[in-house]
Amino acid sequence: MVSKPRNSVRRAVYPGSFDPITNGHLDLVKRASHLFDEVLVAIADNSSKSVLFTHEERCEMAEAAVESVPNARVIVFRGLLADLVEREHCCAIIRGLRAVSDFEYEFQLALMNRKMSRQAETVFLMPSLRYVYLSSNLIKEVARHHGQIDDLVPALVLEKLRTKFGDGSSTIK
Repeated sequence: MVSKPRNSVRRAVYPGSFDPITNGHLDLVKRASHLFDEVLVAIADNSSKSVLFTHEERCEMAEAAVESVPNARVIVFRGLLADLVEREHCCAIIRGLRAVSDFEYEFQLALMNRKMSRQAETVFLMPSLRYVYLSSNLIKEVARHHGQIDDLVPALVLEKLRTKFGDGSSTIK
């Protein structure tokens, strides 16, 4: 067994748009926090991608969500994930796999990231069964129509979604 150097920190990065962060994302952050010394929740600031929340709002929500995870911190990044991996000295990239349909795309990303940065391995984590169907897009769609999402997102996210879409009190039920 090879031991790690005494001063070495095993840092993983969990990248995404997190528009918004969900309890499914938070589940993966918590599980990764048991595997690594530090988990960076890296919010992509991609101006070409259409998002509901600004990167400042997404950071605020993510920071509130991971507040109870002592070895997690939120950062914003632009550009290539491989460059972030090198800059932050990460040994792993965390990716979630909800279904077989996610695998092909995630596999391509993992191979490209390995080609650009041999420093980090991609670690695939499967969500808890209660979050296997969950996605930020699905959350936004349900919130837009004032559906019940209280147990699927952190409290601040629920508040921000209600602000964006209204609380639904005037809709016919």
